Amino acid sequence: MRNLSRELVALGHTVEVLSGQPYPELDNAGEGGPTLRRVPSLDLYREPDPFRVPHWRELRDIVDLVEVGSMWTGAFPEPLTFSLRAARLLARRRREFDIVHDNQSLGYGLLALQFASLPLVATVHHPITVDRRVEIAHALSRTRRLSLRRWYGFRRMQARVARRVDSLITVSRASADEIVRDFGVRRAAIRIVPVGVDPDVFGPHDTPRASGRVVAVSSSDSPLKGIVVLLEAVAKLRTERDVELVVVGRPRATGPVTRAVEELCLAETVRFVAGLPESELAALLASAEVAAVPSLYEGFSIPAIEAMACETPLVVTTAGALPEVVGPHGECALHVEPGDVQALAAGIGALLDDPARRVRIGAAGRRRVRERYTWRVVAHETSECYAEAVARRGHRPC
Repeated sequence: MRNLSRELVALGHTVEVLSGQPYPELDNAGEGGPTLRRVPSLDLYREPDPFRVPHWRELRDIVDLVEVGSMWTGAFPEPLTFSLRAARLLARRRREFDIVHDNQSLGYGLLALQFASLPLVATVHHPITVDRRVEIAHALSRTRRLSLRRWYGFRRMQARVARRVDSLITVSRASADEIVRDFGVRRAAIRIVPVGVDPDVFGPHDTPRASGRVVAVSSSDSPLKGIVVLLEAVAKLRTERDVELVVVGRPRATGPVTRAVEELCLAETVRFVAGLPESELAALLASAEVAAVPSLYEGFSIPAIEAMACETPLVVTTAGALPEVVGPHGECALHVEPGDVQALAAGIGALLDDPARRVRIGAAGRRRVRERYTWRVVAHETSECYAEAVARRGHRPC
């Protein structure tokens, strides 16, 4: 939201971002840049008290009751309740906007905007059904599987809404295929616009790279991210060389990643960092000899293009959109099969052993980013989607 809204403003658009908590930080907000319009929820999942019980005085209307009632019964209500609140606000101001762009809430409230004659574009990075399948497959108990089915109940709503929006944007061909299969959207209705990176922030540094350092970025303990597989690969590599793994992310104290670190005796080999500002993340990626994306599925992969922008060679799995994002095997990355510990270890080891190859692959990765994955390119392509949606609706711009 921060990067896309900034670049859309630079193209001449007037942009207002509607968001619930946690509120995004926008560049130049209110100073000629985009405007942030806060749409407060009950913020039931905030730290340090997730799944909190709100005071009755916090309950303002029926939407708040739906939000807290859904949480108490094990569902995840925010896609629905945010869309209802946003739709209510937009209905009062419908003459002020030419188009509404939803970032994967896909809640029923969005459909009301179409009745208000507002063209609607939605971005689906990948269908939530993918996360649901992987998490249920890795659940260790029947109770956990039942809990996950309830939590992901909003997938049906998202599929219904996705089929009815004016235009659907996704980030890769692989993600488009998943949307067609799982959401029943017509392939012709989907436009592919990738995610971007700022190559002025993410770039190579003059300081030498740390010998044997491997970096991975993981937003969660989800099996989808493949971090346990990476830990097993690093354990194999450690038997034959000096290696350091830095994982950007904070694993749960009782989660599978923490258990794997203990069981594999990797406490002195693996380091976890979290909460890094962009400049420090870029410096970390640029300090590594290799970056790894061991995911079991990716609809795109921002960490991959951030590493490529830093001229850090990659080892990625062939899961989802990763080969599409990084290009052919050996060009900007080495490809390995998802879940294959031996292949992942061999790929990382091959790059650690070949400095010239690392330099060649790293340079190719940065060229690919500058050609395809800058936020300015993303904003231009997104703006074209807006124009098509407005024309299709016959909407007269404000």
